[in-house]
Amino acid sequence: MNSSVGIVAIGRNEGARLEACLESVVGRVGAVVYVDSGSSDGSVEMARGRGVEVVELDMSKPFTAARARNAGAARLKEVAPDVEFVQFVDGDCVVVDGWIDAGVEALRANAELAVVCGRRRERAPDASVYNLLCDVEWDRPPGVTESCGGDAMMRANFFHAVDGFNPGLIAGEEPELCVRLRAKGWKIQRLAREMTLHDAAMFSWRQWWLRAKRAGYAYALVNRVSQGAIWGRNVRSILAYGVGLPVVAVTVAVFVSPWALALLVAPLITIYRVCRRELAAGRPPRAARAWAWSCVLSKAPGLLGVLGYYFDRLRGSRRGLIEYKS
Repeated sequence: MNSSVGIVAIGRNEGARLEACLESVVGRVGAVVYVDSGSSDGSVEMARGRGVEVVELDMSKPFTAARARNAGAARLKEVAPDVEFVQFVDGDCVVVDGWIDAGVEALRANAELAVVCGRRRERAPDASVYNLLCDVEWDRPPGVTESCGGDAMMRANFFHAVDGFNPGLIAGEEPELCVRLRAKGWKIQRLAREMTLHDAAMFSWRQWWLRAKRAGYAYALVNRVSQGAIWGRNVRSILAYGVGLPVVAVTVAVFVSPWALALLVAPLITIYRVCRRELAAGRPPRAARAWAWSCVLSKAPGLLGVLGYYFDRLRGSRRGLIEYKS
C-alpha cells in the first residue's frame, strides 16, 4: 500500500463501472474519497460499504466536475492530511496496476513536477467507432506537456497552492488548472506508462455530436478564462472551417467566379493529410481514417459550442453541463 497517495473519484450513476474503479484502488493507497453528484443507483451505499469516504454534493447548486474534484480534495485533506499526492480519477475508469507507484516515483524524482499522467486507454475501442475515437484522443506522446486530463496524479500542496480547479468551468478544467500551475514554474509530464482504463460507452452519433459540441464550448470558455493562454488555435480553426471558409467561398463565387466553390473541398484535403500523418505515426488504418474524418466533421458541432458560449456571454447567462452519456 502506498500511504503517500490519496484517491479522489467522482461520478454519478456509474454502477458497475464505479465498483470496478473503487476496487482498483481501495487498500492500495492511504485514503479514498468518492464524490457523488446525485446518484440514484446505490453508488453511495456501495462506496461506503467498501470503507470509502463519501462526499454527497449539494445538487441545488450548479454542478461541474471541477467543483466535485475540489470537494473531494478538500475532504481528502481533512481525513488524510499527510497525503502528499492526489490521484484524480473518473468513476468510469479503472486505475491500472503499477500506475500509483510509477506516478509517485516520477513526482519524487523531480521537485518541479506538479502533475504526472499516463496513458488513458479505452476499455472497448472496437465496440463502436466513437469509442475508438476516444482511444485515439487519449493517445498522446510522453514527455513534458501543457496539460493533463481528468485522470492525473498531482502534488497535493501545489494543487492547493493554486486553489484547485476552477469550479465555474463546465469542461476543460484540467488544462486551465495546468495553465496556473505552469505560471508558477511547475511542470506537467506524461509518462510512457499505462494509467487507467476508461469506459466511454459511446454508441451513437448523438453522443459524439454532444461531446464535440461540449468541446467547442469549452475551447471558447477556457480560452477566455486563461486570457488566451490555451485553445485559441482550436477556436480559430473551428471558426475558420465553420464560418470563414464557406462564407468566403460563396461570396467569391457570387461576385467573382463560381470556381471559388472549389474552396469547399479544402476539408477533404485536411482529412487526407491527417490520415497520412496518423498512418505515418503507426496508427492502424481504421483508427487513422476515423480520426481524420472526426477532426473535420467535429467542426460543425464544435461551432455550435463556440457560438453558444459567445451567445451566453452576451446574455450574461451561465450554461449547464452538456452531457453526452445517458
